[in-house]
Amino acid sequence: MTTICKLQALLQNKHMPGNKYNRTPVSPKTRLERILQYRELRKFNRIFNSSEELGDGLKEAELFANDSVLNEEESCGPLNENILLKGTDGCERLRKQRLLVVANRLPVSAVRKGEDSWQLEISVGGLVSALLGVKEFDARWIGWAGVNVPDETGQKTLTIALAEKRCIPVFLDEDTVHQYYNGYCNNMLWPAFHYLGLPQEDRLATTRGFQSQFDAYKKANQMFANVVSKHYEEGDVVWCHDYHLMFLPKFLKEYNSNMKVGWFLHTPFPSSEIHRMLPSRSELLRSVLAADLVGFHTYDYARHFVSACRRILGLEGTPEGVEDQGKLTRVAAFPIGIDSDRFIRALELPQVQDHMKELKERFAGRKVMLGVDRLDMIKGIPQKILAFEEFLEENPEWRDKVVLLQIAVPTRTDVPEYQKLTSQVHEIVGRINGRFGTLTAVPIHHLDRSLDFHALCALYAVTDVALVTSLRDGMNLVSYEFVACQASKKGVLILSEFAGAAQSLGAGAILVNPWNITEVAYSIGYALNMSADEREKRHNHNFRHVTTHTSQEWAATFVSELNDTIVQAQLRTRQVLPLLPIKDAVERYSQSNNRLLILGFNATLTEQLDTLDRRGGQIREMEPRLHPELKEPLKKLCGDQKTTIVVLSGSDRTILDENFGEYNIWLAAENGMFLRRTTGKWMTTMPENLNMDWVDSVKHVFEYFTERTPRSHFELRETSLLWNYKYADVEFGRLQARDMLQHLWTGPISNAAVDVVQGGRSVEVRAVGVTKGAAIDRILGEIVHNQGMKAPIDYVLCVGHFLAKDEDIYTFFEPELPSETLATVRCRPPGPVGLPVPKIPSGRSRSKSHHKKQRSLSTLEGNSLGSAGWRPIVPDRISAHEGSSVLDLKGENYFSCAVSRKQSNARYLLGTSDDVVALLTQLADSSSLN
Repeated sequence: MTTICKLQALLQNKHMPGNKYNRTPVSPKTRLERILQYRELRKFNRIFNSSEELGDGLKEAELFANDSVLNEEESCGPLNENILLKGTDGCERLRKQRLLVVANRLPVSAVRKGEDSWQLEISVGGLVSALLGVKEFDARWIGWAGVNVPDETGQKTLTIALAEKRCIPVFLDEDTVHQYYNGYCNNMLWPAFHYLGLPQEDRLATTRGFQSQFDAYKKANQMFANVVSKHYEEGDVVWCHDYHLMFLPKFLKEYNSNMKVGWFLHTPFPSSEIHRMLPSRSELLRSVLAADLVGFHTYDYARHFVSACRRILGLEGTPEGVEDQGKLTRVAAFPIGIDSDRFIRALELPQVQDHMKELKERFAGRKVMLGVDRLDMIKGIPQKILAFEEFLEENPEWRDKVVLLQIAVPTRTDVPEYQKLTSQVHEIVGRINGRFGTLTAVPIHHLDRSLDFHALCALYAVTDVALVTSLRDGMNLVSYEFVACQASKKGVLILSEFAGAAQSLGAGAILVNPWNITEVAYSIGYALNMSADEREKRHNHNFRHVTTHTSQEWAATFVSELNDTIVQAQLRTRQVLPLLPIKDAVERYSQSNNRLLILGFNATLTEQLDTLDRRGGQIREMEPRLHPELKEPLKKLCGDQKTTIVVLSGSDRTILDENFGEYNIWLAAENGMFLRRTTGKWMTTMPENLNMDWVDSVKHVFEYFTERTPRSHFELRETSLLWNYKYADVEFGRLQARDMLQHLWTGPISNAAVDVVQGGRSVEVRAVGVTKGAAIDRILGEIVHNQGMKAPIDYVLCVGHFLAKDEDIYTFFEPELPSETLATVRCRPPGPVGLPVPKIPSGRSRSKSHHKKQRSLSTLEGNSLGSAGWRPIVPDRISAHEGSSVLDLKGENYFSCAVSRKQSNARYLLGTSDDVVALLTQLADSSSLN
């Protein structure tokens, strides 16, 4: 058997039971099991990867094992879209999964040599160096080549030349680049993400303003999306990189909702207080959330992103990520690494050895300190040099025994701020060298240029102390490169706590606050005097991390997590409600003879409001108004003799009267506890033994927390109390709600017969048994009696944005539920399900079983919430008519629909109240035709 077949057999035996009668693979059920299996398969790959028999087609087979992620009954598609290829030895091989890496810049720079000729050179940078060593996937790079190519000939020839490098260009014109890259990316996003704030007016004098830059940013992202869409193949993984492409996930999902899209940020993500200053803060966040997986270098950045989504968008943050109406975007930390083997192997090269020998001779007898940075204001180069100056001041014995080599790679040399920084650094270096230097030596060697790879490796290898003083840095791979080259020297790493690498290398490095010059100076002395034993322990810790958490591991882990996220999303999709088939609902409506429409009010018949609308949204929500586009459809529906409409809401009677008083409609207020036809008086459906003695004590608690929680409010109803903190600070509101529940359960309601109902941003206390489903049978009975219905109800549409506690109303009408369930829901002895229901008796015969005629309830028009304390006003009670006995409902004529709740007991989903408007408009048009 060949090595390939042995590997396949080994993988199969690893996951199959030993029983010869059962060869079905044991499928991992949980995400953790799938990830562990993936890592195990990668281990096998490393063992066999060096074998010549393992062709290119199998080298990445461990990524996508033949074992299905789900068993056959659960299968929702494979974890990936790899193609099985059969080799000449009869063994199946898996083609590498295609990975489309989309970044602002390609990993090559293009220089035009003629009309149809180009010179390509590999670029330098963190992302490029990290992904150069990735061999796990069939990768394609998509990005801008860094050059303007306006002519068609140039674009065609450059595309052909880049194809040999597995690169695909995006052609951006000069104006777009200026406004998109130099404008919005570098003038807005980059400063904000690095805590430098937004540009002030004096810096905007030469630019075109925020909006034009933002428009160019979106335009450029759309151009990237067009190129990706053109080259995308089914099963590809699209990996979007950095703040330049925050709109790309949204545009790609609009092109193909099944596309596997990940987005990774290589800079810090700021706290929500910084991000909220961006004029387009919400659009940026929502666009990124279109991705399946969002990655950051550290947990802190991921936490800031989730917090921004909570505070700015009002979405729910979970341990897995951010959830928006059932759609979960995974958010996780993936610390990037380097190709450590490349640096370790380079140290053995003759040219590197020669460089090392030359440097050792040049700095013989002196400790070498090293800084390698871009000449950028976030790198903390002035702070580093000033700390070194203070060290020399405080430790004169070291002045001729230590040298600082500072490599400052120039960047954005045309920007005034960077020119000023360069001058500042040169001035400080000149002053220190003039102060502490001699005719034969100076303490600081400063180079305003980059070094080639071999020279840099040699410099890393001879360094005693590396000094990284970033004021804010996404990761900083210089620290990783230094550690990888220190197997012999075992030098010390001084690392800023504001660099992302501090999360990974903090245990072995000396962490400093670069703003504290004295602390950095002390750390320099500590590092130079550190014992060999401590240096070795610190180095070994960091070296293990750098050599195991490589760029290959980083990329492979991200893509495997993305593939697994897709599997999880497919499983969740099964639990998400299907959209309401409006055409079918309207057709069934027109064919039925006696229809019942039960409609919620808030978030169903009202206008859609932004969750965190600062422009009067709270006031508008406290005084909800009927959607203006629903007035005409409702009039038409109310005029249809075959249609009965019930508005069933948790709101009090006054609000329903104000909104629906002009319609011939049934109103059920406070979760169905009060009922009236708009042509009649209010009646109550409350049970006679309903105990409301707990209200006053709960009211005091609600008042207390309303005073303590800005922008919260509470409503005192006759059967419940509701505290709403939707417009309060998200985190503070949630903490206050938790504190309130503790107060309630240990005091006012500890022995009371009440239910506590928690909404998304609310706490409601109501008497036990007060639910919409519990009241609907009595409501329905009264409606049938009042209207003298002679035909059974054969069509029911129930639409609402109901709390989970009230979703028993959906199951009340469900014809396909077993009778045992109906007995519980309807609170009556179950009848045979699916059998025809006898016709309803005439109004005259029905009145014989009616206890007595309802009295006029003039007292309900007064204020029931007077200053003398709360006291329920009990109007006439509705007699016990069995409303469920009037139903002759077949499954295809029942449409229960949740509004904007993707997980519900309802059958179907409508996205927003605007969709409700569209539905009722079509029903009204159907009524007119009939």
